[in-house]
Amino acid sequence: MKKAVHFGAGNIGRGFIGEILSKNDFEVIFVDMNAAVIDALNERHGYEIGIASPEHEKISVSGVSGINNGKNPEEVVQAIAEADIVTTAIGPTILPYIAELIAKGIHARKQAGNQNPLDFLACENMIGGSEFLGGKVAEYLSDEDRAYVAEYIGFPNAAVDRIVPGQRHEDVLYVEVEPFREWVIDESQLKNTSFKLEGAHYATNLEPFIERKLFSVNSGHATVAYNSAYKGYKTILEGLQDVEVVDALKAVQVETRALLLAKWGEYFTEESLIDYHQVIISRFKNPEIIDEVTRVGRTPIRKLGYDERFIRPIRELNDRGLDYSAHLDVVGKIFAYKDDNDDQAVELQERLATGELSKVIKEVTGLSSPKILGEIEAIVGKYTKF
Repeated sequence: MKKAVHFGAGNIGRGFIGEILSKNDFEVIFVDMNAAVIDALNERHGYEIGIASPEHEKISVSGVSGINNGKNPEEVVQAIAEADIVTTAIGPTILPYIAELIAKGIHARKQAGNQNPLDFLACENMIGGSEFLGGKVAEYLSDEDRAYVAEYIGFPNAAVDRIVPGQRHEDVLYVEVEPFREWVIDESQLKNTSFKLEGAHYATNLEPFIERKLFSVNSGHATVAYNSAYKGYKTILEGLQDVEVVDALKAVQVETRALLLAKWGEYFTEESLIDYHQVIISRFKNPEIIDEVTRVGRTPIRKLGYDERFIRPIRELNDRGLDYSAHLDVVGKIFAYKDDNDDQAVELQERLATGELSKVIKEVTGLSSPKILGEIEAIVGKYTKF
């Protein structure tokens, strides 16, 4: 049986990546520091996924185990040395923290004389996630290890899409997910071409598909969250009962389509993108999913980043002379977002209250364009009062 090592035993890891790997007859080894989850995986070697649909289908996943990388890092190193595929779903900001451990696993693999090609797929909400991880891993490699990586190790980028709402269950391994799922892998970057995962899609150029997902699903979900929060709604479903929230989402989608067609017209048609965006709205409105606004809206400073889901589309729409007023409006509401239980939300409000507005905006967004900075300052002033 083939062996998969997956970093991140959270809801996406168990409810999406682990499911597909298991269905492809992989032994799946989850790596995580959550002792309760790792212990349960090792005790039961299986778990159940619930599908958030009227049928309430249940899916059983078997052949799984876990390693606590905080307590047993050497076991992770050995698992990587023997793996046929390595995946992650831990969040973009956490990737650098596993880089050294992965480098040690690659070194052990080389020392053992393992010449079977191995791919590392970062299944994160970011553009170029696997390449980013590969760059961080390279910092811990010797020249000999780098030569080995060049020949046998791949970091193919991937895009994943499945809504997994915040949830708590008596069973620490049970997870509920939406029916829709999409995992796209850049096959041009693969080192191991001996198999393809059933349930994943392969493309020779992943960038258009990653941008379609990030600027449609992530930007769209955040649009609903911040508009809902501004109007006092607590859940995504509640917010979507408000026509103004839905209209804000549709306005962002119109601008997103214009950008995607300008950049990737050879991959998408307007009709296909309209269909894609309508499906997204129906996914957000799934009555079986009660998703908290605070979950979707968390970490607002990160979401305002230079290459993130609003500032990047604004920059690129501006470069092409296209409208971005709907995206800009959401940015104003992100700066107005308050959540006392979210460290970044608290930090952002403190910076706005004590610092010069133009300076805070420039620091948070990384922008240098006086035009866009001025527009953001005006919209932030509309939604915040300090």
